[in-house]
Amino acid sequence: MNKRLATLIQMTSAGTQDPFVWYALALEYRKEGRVEEALATFTTLRERNPDYLPMYLMAGQMLLENDRREAAREWLGAGIALARRKGDGKTLSELEATLDEASDEI
Repeated sequence: MNKRLATLIQMTSAGTQDPFVWYALALEYRKEGRVEEALATFTTLRERNPDYLPMYLMAGQMLLENDRREAAREWLGAGIALARRKGDGKTLSELEATLDEASDEI
């Protein structure tokens, strides 16, 4: 296990509420190819901090990379709705482009 992953696991196990730590852990799992653990971490983050916008794009992309299109669409759609509510045009356009790519690949 790499040192960064071990540190992030330790931080989340210690009960940190910092959404960035949970997000970083999910990304580290993704980088390691541990898709189920990454998805579980993204899901935990979503339950704890549903307004943490960056997770929706990363989770959606990861799911697309692993041919889980329906789940990807759900994450991306939720992210689009949140980006609209927050008025975050840049993230909204990234989410919409990723969702369009997912639809094109069917």
